[in-house]
Amino acid sequence: MTDLFEKYGLNPNVPQHVAIIMDGNGRWAKQRGLPRASGHRAGMETLRALIETSSQLGIKALTLYAFSTENWKRPITEVSALFDLVVEYFVKEIDELHENGVKINVIGDIEPLPQRSRNALVAAMQKTHENGGLMLNLAINYGARSELCMAVKKIAECVTAGEIAVSDIDESTIESNLYTAGLPELDLIIRTAGEQRLSNFLLYQAAYAELVFVNTYFPDFGEAEYAATIAEFQKRSRRYGGL
Repeated sequence: MTDLFEKYGLNPNVPQHVAIIMDGNGRWAKQRGLPRASGHRAGMETLRALIETSSQLGIKALTLYAFSTENWKRPITEVSALFDLVVEYFVKEIDELHENGVKINVIGDIEPLPQRSRNALVAAMQKTHENGGLMLNLAINYGARSELCMAVKKIAECVTAGEIAVSDIDESTIESNLYTAGLPELDLIIRTAGEQRLSNFLLYQAAYAELVFVNTYFPDFGEAEYAATIAEFQKRSRRYGGL
């Protein structure tokens, strides 16, 4: 761990919760005359390195935007390839992730996913449930607006059942009904591939998160550039509305 801090000039004040919008896999592949699926596969290799770096830096939670509720609009061949990669990833990586203490969590509605993909995700969560290392959160079939609707419905059901009064609803009530309940507050959102928007990702949680946008396509977003985004985070003054 010390080597990475020294190598990149980082101080111990690392973000506790980092989220990454993993953008640019398809454009990376197109640039090389490859099918889009090849870009997603290359992104999977990048993911392995980012998980390792996050663990070494002592980051507590890493949330990855893997598949949005809007991504169903993509060609069925690409969607199928993405879900096949989910299965392949966990077949190859789950033992090492488990050995390294990584705890896997999924945020989003995985019911519409193919059975094999659901099974792989559930098995990964069950196997790593008691691990105390990096919390790896995969946002799959996730959309922030859908998440907020879900939270509102849950709270409304509690009010209807007499479990909570309307006057008792506060921010903590909402937060406890989000997919991210129990995770550290979101500190940093990174988006690769040059786009500068959140694309319906963690809109509630992003309230005071720092945003860093990089031009690099995700498959090329390696350790050095990841460390550079952490360094940028450390330069910023987080005032939370104060002076």
